[in-house]
Amino acid sequence: MVRSWVESGPVQHLSFPGASLIGLVLLAACGSAPERAATTETPALVTVATVSASTDSDGLPATGTVRARRETVLSFNSPGRIASVLVDDGARVSAGQLLARLDPAAIDAGLVAAHTEAARTQSDLKRVRELFAKGWVARPRVEAAEAAASAAASQLSAAGFNQRYSRIVAPTAGVVLRRQAEPGQMVMAGTPVLTLGEAAGGQVLRAPMADTAVAQVRIGQTAMVSIPAVQPVPIAGRVIEVGGRGDERTGTFEVEIALPSLPGLRSGLIGEARIRTGGGNGRIGIPASAVWQARADEGFVYVVGADGRARSRLVGLGALNDSLVAVTSGLSAGERVVTAGIERIRDGGPVRIAAKP
Repeated sequence: MVRSWVESGPVQHLSFPGASLIGLVLLAACGSAPERAATTETPALVTVATVSASTDSDGLPATGTVRARRETVLSFNSPGRIASVLVDDGARVSAGQLLARLDPAAIDAGLVAAHTEAARTQSDLKRVRELFAKGWVARPRVEAAEAAASAAASQLSAAGFNQRYSRIVAPTAGVVLRRQAEPGQMVMAGTPVLTLGEAAGGQVLRAPMADTAVAQVRIGQTAMVSIPAVQPVPIAGRVIEVGGRGDERTGTFEVEIALPSLPGLRSGLIGEARIRTGGGNGRIGIPASAVWQARADEGFVYVVGADGRARSRLVGLGALNDSLVAVTSGLSAGERVVTAGIERIRDGGPVRIAAKP
């Protein structure tokens, strides 16, 4: 009975009015399942911090040594034995003051020999020219005598120069920073004898800084410098030079901060500076805990948008100061970054901000 009903013709044209409606309902249910799953995703519990422009009141820290801005190494122009060194370390000298001299015996003897040789060659040249005028010698003989006389004159000039500079005088007023030779010592030409710190150049704090920090330093920026050995109150300085090349051993760059003239300020004292790089005009700083996958001068942060979702963003990083790290690019004041709960976040996923205690 059942088989004949299935095989009968009317079955092939069987129409079921509710079939299409049920199919649509099933398709709609299947299509909305993932959407419901997405909307019901559990938000990650996080802590956030609002990005704000810092006042830069502290500035970039730097520790360095007080030095004379211009340090001149003084030496003799010729070799010889040092007869006397008239100043010690720390001595204040005036321009033109005699500082050291060589034993003049050998230098004076050399000058006398040069005078004698110059006179002899001039006499020979005069005699050869007379003979040439009479036709008794050839022209090459005259040229040789002229060359010998010229060489002797040059030797005489050099000997006179060596005698004049067998003494070291101060090129300008300043302070003797280092005495590097002693009386009786044999020295070659150019051997350092004294190092003079020129008073006209003033004194500076020379501080090595990391590349990420020095990138924010500019000539003309102000700095507050503390030198406890001089006075307990910080003094105001100004950046006058930023190293153009890093030290090959340490990778740091040297920054020079000009210091005012103060009693007791001398080379070698240790000072700590705070360089005001931003001048209170909106430098960005965020908690260090907000940064992940940091490398060199960049890293990632999670930024929470108005829709309550956290999205990763690459930002430029500057100097680290205590618990804050400077952000050079990628963030704006007013944005919110995740500082805790980063491990629970899916990029673009919803977050729930924990209440502050």
